[in-house]
Amino acid sequence: MTRLNIGVDVGGTNTDAVAVRGRQVLAEFKHPTSSDVLSGVIGSIRALLERSGIEAGQVDTIMIGTTHFTNAVVEAKHLARTAAIRLAGSATKAIPPMLDWPPRLRRVVDGGSYILGGGYEFDGRPIVPLDEAEIRGVASRLREEAIGAAAVTSVFGPVNASDEERTAELLAAEHPEMAVSLSTRIGRMGLIERENATILNSSLRPLADRIVNAFQQAIADLGIEAPMYLSQNDGTLMGAEQTRLYPVSTFASGPTNSMRGAATLSGLSDCAVIDVGGTTTDIGILRSGFPREAPMSIDIGGVRTNFRMPDLVSVGIGGGSIVRTGESLSVGPDSVGYELTTRALVFGGDVLTATDIAVAAGLARIGDPSLVAHLDEAVVAQAMAVIKAAIAETLDVMKTSRDPIPVVLVGGGSILVDDDIPGASSVTRPAHAGVANAIGAALSQVGAQIDRVIALGGTTRQAALDAISEDARARCVEAGAEAETIRVVDVDEVPLAYLPSNAVRMSLRVVGDLSQETRG
Repeated sequence: MTRLNIGVDVGGTNTDAVAVRGRQVLAEFKHPTSSDVLSGVIGSIRALLERSGIEAGQVDTIMIGTTHFTNAVVEAKHLARTAAIRLAGSATKAIPPMLDWPPRLRRVVDGGSYILGGGYEFDGRPIVPLDEAEIRGVASRLREEAIGAAAVTSVFGPVNASDEERTAELLAAEHPEMAVSLSTRIGRMGLIERENATILNSSLRPLADRIVNAFQQAIADLGIEAPMYLSQNDGTLMGAEQTRLYPVSTFASGPTNSMRGAATLSGLSDCAVIDVGGTTTDIGILRSGFPREAPMSIDIGGVRTNFRMPDLVSVGIGGGSIVRTGESLSVGPDSVGYELTTRALVFGGDVLTATDIAVAAGLARIGDPSLVAHLDEAVVAQAMAVIKAAIAETLDVMKTSRDPIPVVLVGGGSILVDDDIPGASSVTRPAHAGVANAIGAALSQVGAQIDRVIALGGTTRQAALDAISEDARARCVEAGAEAETIRVVDVDEVPLAYLPSNAVRMSLRVVGDLSQETRG
């Protein structure tokens, strides 16, 4: 029998929950996002079960997209002091770890920096041999100083990960309680950005343990015995144990869930997705049903990183955006957020919002339309023009050519946008578009990605590709995928002309369905 999944996604305004059997949406519910996030997630699941009549014992899997870890970095709260261990010899001392971090965040996270022997040249030759005694000494010092997290980064680690792996073994032997993250498992080429991502990940590890435990306990308290998965920022799932190891993989999972939900609901695999929420509108591009990845470094809380993230552009326009009239009318970027249902005019409030404008323009019937009947038609028309222009301009930024492309509109705030979008060849508004984010979470697959530099001098391109594919498939199975369902969804090859031995950077991504055994 087809499994019954519950998908939950946390937004700035609402936390959405859906119950899905196969691709059939059985029930949906919106719950105001709580300040602590957790109670909003649990509240949405409880309300979903109560209103749909679904019993807790019927649930097979729960998938959650959460903002816990993004919020922790942005707010510089609940982060662990982390030691940055760089394997580089004397090659990189001019730029120490965390040099360009925001001072407020660095004060919280910085647990000391250590530039030790090890690392590789661009052609795979060791810079200097790994000094194991030096690493043991650092581990002992960190244990004495009660530093519970460490980030290990090797120069040109993607060429050869052995120094990082051996360092992790030595640290574990001397300081077993310490959470250690390796850059070759998190970031890509680019030492500083990869190191930054790894430090952030390690600083989040203790919080990840607490959050996963809290979610599992709360779900158990609801009487649900199903396994729990969290959404990653590439549109796939990871299990509870993987979340404990790689919490940074949840960054931007909300917009990614919306894009995956849009692909499922619309049946389109190559298009633009415009996700209009309560505070912002996120626009991204789907390629083969998955979000196009950002090609450059991504700023997280003021820190440059280079792990996989969806290529998104956000504009500060949503259903709760505040509209200011006068000589120069503006919409957003500030928003009433989760207070929309009490502060917007149509709900008896005293703040003119974008939702009020949409109701006055006849695009939606929400709240009490009579409460906005007094709005000047010229003001309404001008506000709608501002919204359309901002979204059209953002869509144009995301396109790779001047040709119109198909557009899928999702999100609870999609009522703000009419079907006449400049740059769109067609506009699709699928059923359940308001909870596309939760549907994307509920229907997500398991994935894995390998990003590696390969010297083709002693092998063939196909042999190298086969080896990477096998490694990615193994990681995907380890993450909980059914081996027979795994498929390659993206391959990227970049020749590196400045490296010897006919080097090429290969990136390969695979996805697969959640295995029946893993799903309990």
